Amino acid sequence: MSRNTKSRQNKNGNRKVGNRNKQLLEMKKEEMQEHPPQIDNYQVTHSTVLRFTSTAASAATVITFADLLDCMLVATTTVAASDLFDLVKVKKIRVWGQAALGTPSTVELSFNSATGDGTTHTDTSLGVKPAFINCKPSPKTLASFWQPSTGGNCFSITCPAGSIVDVHLVYKSTSANPTASQAALVAAVPGEFYWRGLDGIAIAATNFPPPGSVPSR
Repeated sequence: MSRNTKSRQNKNGNRKVGNRNKQLLEMKKEEMQEHPPQIDNYQVTHSTVLRFTSTAASAATVITFADLLDCMLVATTTVAASDLFDLVKVKKIRVWGQAALGTPSTVELSFNSATGDGTTHTDTSLGVKPAFINCKPSPKTLASFWQPSTGGNCFSITCPAGSIVDVHLVYKSTSANPTASQAALVAAVPGEFYWRGLDGIAIAATNFPPPGSVPSR
């Protein structure tokens, strides 16, 4: 086959493909005019990192999905609040355990066996270096999926006082009715946003408060 013949075939083939694509575009345009395209539900998704500092030694403190959703609230009255979001997903968790001079410090985090795979992540400080763990839920476990405000255990944490805990989360709103916080607020301003401890407890009682620069109740 000569080069000129092959060239003509390629040009004809391209012309056919181009005409076919044009026809498909025209059909799609007509379909959109007759039927509005489907869209997803109106939802707000927020990816964030929340930091907490342990004010006392923690021994296997259990954190639930409801606790994680209670970390961010909006006041509805001076004493009541609702979660800002309806669903939460844990991406990863980092913990730094403060090193104690001459005494090893250990940090430990376990994903609950009912929602995770039961894996325990642990590290111990050596010398002046802090103990450090960087962990995430195993894929295809409940702990790695979207979860509503339930009492299901997500993970438990053990760490010395002064530890820093960074929780990487993704929050999502749905059309569900807002979920009330587990504990009452004190002297809150309706409509204002507030943060709580990692365990969902009020600032006056939690062992894992957020930074002091954020409004807390």
